Amino acid sequence: MVLKVINLGLPKSGTTTLNKALSQAGYTVADHRLKEREEDKPGKRRVFVGSMLYKGLYEQGDPMAYMRDYDAVSEISFIHGKFSVWPQFDFALLKVLKDLYPELRFIATRRDAESHSKSIMAWNNLGTTRLPGSTVPGLPIGYGKTAEQQMIWIDGHYEALKHWFRDDPSYLEINVADPEAQTKISSHLGRALPWWGKANVNRKAHND
Repeated sequence: MVLKVINLGLPKSGTTTLNKALSQAGYTVADHRLKEREEDKPGKRRVFVGSMLYKGLYEQGDPMAYMRDYDAVSEISFIHGKFSVWPQFDFALLKVLKDLYPELRFIATRRDAESHSKSIMAWNNLGTTRLPGSTVPGLPIGYGKTAEQQMIWIDGHYEALKHWFRDDPSYLEINVADPEAQTKISSHLGRALPWWGKANVNRKAHND
């Protein structure tokens, strides 16, 4: 398969919703982990999309070299143990993808920063421990403990994407709460989306 779409949104920005929408539109989506490749032995207990992107880049010169079975990628970052991997901040990697896949469409799912931060804080220990305890692009160790700090980081990421892509028609930033989100994504991809809604809802954040 040839990569057709990649999401550059942050965790809890609607990545699972986009995954479901793309899957129901006929794409084969890699989302966060490649669970079908995981085995109960060291080195294969967790197979992350972000790891495969870098493995492909540095071993084969193509971030998708080890994910030929997929034509869409939804969530690409992860924090696990000592690893903190964020390809959506890596503009050198994105340039390689643009050069190798001229028809590739980039999407950046997002929410308003306040509700996004609220969901991060309510999702397991992502906001309380993993973000402030890891080296994250734009958010060094020790930062990200508060909603205010997370909101600066969130908005900064999307502003950086806007600056880098500028008027590039291959890029679409989409607020997943936009009533026109389904139509806009469908137009951007040139493919009908039969489903759009909410997936992987964080009930704790929703009920607060």
